[in-house]
Amino acid sequence: MATLLVTGGAGYIGSHTAVALLEAGHRVVSLDNYSNSSPLALERVQRIAGRPLTAVEGDVRDAALLARLFAGHAFDGVIHFAALKAVGESVAQPLAYYENNVGGTLSLLRAMDTAGVRRFVFSSSATVYGAPDLLPITEQAPVRTTNPYGATKAMVEQVLRDLAAADDRWSVVSLRYFNPIGAHPSGEIGEDPNDIPNNLFPFICQVAAGRREQLAVFGDDWPTPDGTGVRDYLHVVDLAAGHLRAFEFVQRHAGMVPVNLGTGRGVSVLQLVRAFEAATGQPIAYRIVGRRPGDIAECWADPTSAERLLGWRAEFGVERACADGWRWQRRNPDGYRTKGGIT
Repeated sequence: MATLLVTGGAGYIGSHTAVALLEAGHRVVSLDNYSNSSPLALERVQRIAGRPLTAVEGDVRDAALLARLFAGHAFDGVIHFAALKAVGESVAQPLAYYENNVGGTLSLLRAMDTAGVRRFVFSSSATVYGAPDLLPITEQAPVRTTNPYGATKAMVEQVLRDLAAADDRWSVVSLRYFNPIGAHPSGEIGEDPNDIPNNLFPFICQVAAGRREQLAVFGDDWPTPDGTGVRDYLHVVDLAAGHLRAFEFVQRHAGMVPVNLGTGRGVSVLQLVRAFEAATGQPIAYRIVGRRPGDIAECWADPTSAERLLGWRAEFGVERACADGWRWQRRNPDGYRTKGGIT
């Protein structure tokens, strides 16, 4: 049993990972400033897992707070989610993204180094690849970002690579994951975006629930089978399991390694819409609009390294993710602000 600091532990992926860690017998300390999450998520995490965790409100850029945390807990490792994550917002507010995502990680790494805690799992992103030359995408593909959000992930990866090269006591896995969707099958925790969703799946859920009139599909003239963009959609429960496996890996290996987490299958926007309709019985109204600047036609993972290094592979398909995501949406129509949903 290990003690882990999980930054951004109340967020969408952080909360699901906290469940996986607790169910595996580990102790979890969550650090979250709740800027895009809710402490209620952590209450529900404990209910699902049947075990307690420690919740700390604070920011990874707060060096004094980090010093107190590391002095007060004998951490065996850190899983780092805390970051701003909206691509469009990063284009409009690059300084905020570099300060939070890069600056916050540097602050955290300094605190870890001082405390002698050097096992680190980093929440990276497939956005580091930009528009790929070849599909599926392997970890050897060129890193060439197209927006500030992706650039922050690539910068942090370079820091981690340099850190591990300079000091062989560091053990780091950078998880480059593709498109998380779905929710925990209990319906207790799920994705709760502030304001208008930035990602496709929660938008589909909100259309199904009547919160949005229709889905905007950005282009039907891409060079894909049905003209809509193709992505690798990964169930968030599978993604959480990947973080658990990554921590097990850093307990045994030194150095820094990037690892893709994806299904290895591409699904178009309209295919996801149809899968959601089939899994839930809910019709999804949509309209075709123009392409968004910076979008790409196709992007999906080669997950071979994840299976070889971590012993991980995705178990659930988009149909299961749609059913689980809809269960979360029905039970929590306003996310964690819901007073009462449909059971």
